[in-house]
Amino acid sequence: MTTTITRTPKRVSKARADRREPERSSGRRLLTRAPSWGVYIMLWAFVLLIVYPLFWMVAASLKTNAEMFSQAWALPRYLQWGNWAQAWQLGVGQYVLNSVIVTVSSIIGVIVLGAWAAYALARFRYPLRTPLLYLIIGGLMLSPQVALIPLFRLLSTLQLYNTLGALIVLDIAFRLPFTVFLMRAYMLGLPYDLEEAAYIDGASHWQVFWHIIVPLSRPIMLSAALLQAFFSWNEFLFALTFIQDSALKTLPVGLLDMQSRLLTNWPVLLAGLSIAALPMIALFIVGQRWFVRGLAEGMGK
Repeated sequence: MTTTITRTPKRVSKARADRREPERSSGRRLLTRAPSWGVYIMLWAFVLLIVYPLFWMVAASLKTNAEMFSQAWALPRYLQWGNWAQAWQLGVGQYVLNSVIVTVSSIIGVIVLGAWAAYALARFRYPLRTPLLYLIIGGLMLSPQVALIPLFRLLSTLQLYNTLGALIVLDIAFRLPFTVFLMRAYMLGLPYDLEEAAYIDGASHWQVFWHIIVPLSRPIMLSAALLQAFFSWNEFLFALTFIQDSALKTLPVGLLDMQSRLLTNWPVLLAGLSIAALPMIALFIVGQRWFVRGLAEGMGK
């Protein structure tokens, strides 16, 4: 008894394989696209979690007090812009001015001092440079709560207590270590060729710093400025402890004081919160490109 063995021609098997290949490639594409879709869904969920409370705050600030409690989740029927005007007249305008003075002054101080210190630590060789760097970075471990009593005595001795100068000095002091750390890491990655060419042409250290280092370090300076703006604008502990005069209060403490005066008038209070939040949101939207670039290049080195 003989057994007949049939063999599939090579051309037929090749054709079948060609027909299966598109099915496999489409399945692989679906598998590779699945993680990216999951990432997009997660990111949009984060966007909703962040944006919706801000949207609700602005919408609620444009309602009447009765509408606020009866239809808390609905859009306002008529926009009550008078709530924003009332909040401004109740002191938010003065609080904004004080916060702008403190924030701008601390940004200038942190950027100037931080850039000088980072340049000296990144480009010069001198004794005790490494211990000095460790001493500056060690300031990151200092908690503001622990230093309140010594700072109170120091500010009273310097006659800075109950002045905006106290907040400016403290904001600079507590944010300077991180700014120096960030700028130094960025400056270490800058090329030496331009500096050497400038020194050969007779430039001084100040000219090299101002005309070469500063233009090349603009991304990290803008990132440090934005971080300092967020810190100073929202700083609460120092403003609550070292400021007693209501005319010198910044936004976080001023809004807390305004809440105790308004009692149940929540739309006006939410209008004040909206006024306080909008400048920082606009600042981050405008400078987000330089902020992300500076942080990525500074922290990655």
